[in-house]
Amino acid sequence: MIDMIEKEDPIISEEEAAQYDRQIRLWGLDAQKRLRGSRVLLVGLGGLGAEVAKNLILAGVKGLTLLDHEEVTEESCRAQFLVPVTAQGQNRAQASLERAQLLNPMVEVCADTEQAEEKPDDFFLQFDAVCLTGGSRDLMVRVDQLCSQNNIKVFCGDVSGYYGYMFINLGQEHNYVEEKPKLVKPTGDSNDGPRAKKAKVDPNETVVVKKVARFCSLKDALEVDWTSDKAKAGLKRTPMDYFLLQVLLKFRTDKGRDPDPQSFAEDCRLLRQIRTDVLEKLAVNTNVLADDFISYCFSEMSPVCAVVGGVLGQEVVKALSQRDAPHRNFFFFDGRKGNGMVDYFGPN
Repeated sequence: MIDMIEKEDPIISEEEAAQYDRQIRLWGLDAQKRLRGSRVLLVGLGGLGAEVAKNLILAGVKGLTLLDHEEVTEESCRAQFLVPVTAQGQNRAQASLERAQLLNPMVEVCADTEQAEEKPDDFFLQFDAVCLTGGSRDLMVRVDQLCSQNNIKVFCGDVSGYYGYMFINLGQEHNYVEEKPKLVKPTGDSNDGPRAKKAKVDPNETVVVKKVARFCSLKDALEVDWTSDKAKAGLKRTPMDYFLLQVLLKFRTDKGRDPDPQSFAEDCRLLRQIRTDVLEKLAVNTNVLADDFISYCFSEMSPVCAVVGGVLGQEVVKALSQRDAPHRNFFFFDGRKGNGMVDYFGPN
C-alpha cells in the first residue's frame, strides 16, 4: 500500500492574507486554505506549461513541481516567458525555476529534469493534482488511470498552432460549492396578485449550494463508440476539435514529435493520411475534419497558450479549492475564430 501525501490543516499567515486578499474576498478563506494545502505536479514547460505555472503560483498553491526533460530551444523561447533567451540548451524545467519562484516566494517551486514516462507510479501519488501538458496519449492515459484510482485530480492540455484543448478528470464524485442568488419567498400579504406567489431573486444576497460532479477516464473519453445511434445523432453538434485532437495525438505517437514547420510539406501529407486513418477507425466520415485544419496546427502560439493556460489554471484552482462548477470534461479553443467551447465525451 502506497502512503498518500499527509494532509495538514493549512494556516493562512497575516502576510499570506495580505498577499491573497483579493482572492479571499472573491472565493472565501476556506477555498484559499484548500489551495494553500495543495501540491501540484506540472508536466511540460512549453508555452502552455509556463502559463499554467504562472497562474497556479500566483493563486497560492502550497507547492508546484515542474517536470520536464526537454532542452530550451530557440522556438521554445518565443512561446515560453519563464526561460531567459540565454538559456538555450539548458533543461526547460530548471531554466524556468528562477522566474517562476520570483512570481510568488510563498509557493514552494522545484524543478525535476527527469522524463515523465520513466517516473514510477508512486511519484505521481505525492500530489493533490497532476497537470500534463504536451504529453503523449500513452502517458496521459496511464497517469489519468493511476491518479483517478487514488483520488488525485488530473488535467491534460495542449496547444497546436491556433488550436488548444483541456481535459479534466476529477473522479467519480467531486464535491464543490456554488454561490447562487437568494430566492425570497413571497410574504403573502402583497396586493400584486398572482405575481406575488412567485419567489423573487434578491440581488443583494446569495446562498452557498453544495453540488457533486462526476467524470470519466481519459481513455473512455477518447474511445467513444461512434457507431451507436446516440453518438451518430450527436455527430453534427460535435466540435471538429475533438477529432483534430485524436489526429494530433496519433501524429505524436507515430513520429515522437509534433508537426514541425521545418518539414511542413512532409508533415502536411502525414497529417492528411493520419486524419483518414483515425476517422476511418472511429467509423466517422473524413469530411468532419476539412483539409484546411492542416495549415493551422504547427507550433505553439503565445496568444493561444495564454487563453488555454488561463482556463486550465482556473480549472485547477477551482478543483483544488472546491469552489464553483468545473468544466466537464473538455474545453476546446479555436484561435482562428477566437472562441472556446466546453463539451462532454464519454459515458454519462
